[in-house]
Amino acid sequence: MIESYDFGRMVVDGKEYTSDLIVSPNWVKDGWWRKHGHRLAIEDLEEIIEERPEVLVVGTGYSGLLKVPGETKRHIEEQGIELVVQPTREAYEAYNALIRSGRQVVAAFHLTC
Repeated sequence: MIESYDFGRMVVDGKEYTSDLIVSPNWVKDGWWRKHGHRLAIEDLEEIIEERPEVLVVGTGYSGLLKVPGETKRHIEEQGIELVVQPTREAYEAYNALIRSGRQVVAAFHLTC
């Protein structure tokens, strides 16, 4: 579970992270970088798509500056993955709620901007 989030800082299962990260129920990958910075590309999500979650939650940052282009959204949905895109504060709460409901969820979080 994600315990807290504030600009540039997220606590997952008692461990603090200060760089963008991917959170799965079984693993956390910090230092997540995107090909185009504040624009989410299909290539940025390959390891998530390989995991085949029911839902992908994308946290777009404190102010929501990370953009998810239409082609990226379409590709995710074509894989049969439900997509939730929200500013990171709301996205981490959505992730926790989905996990509690028993859904298979992976999340990708931009922690700043």
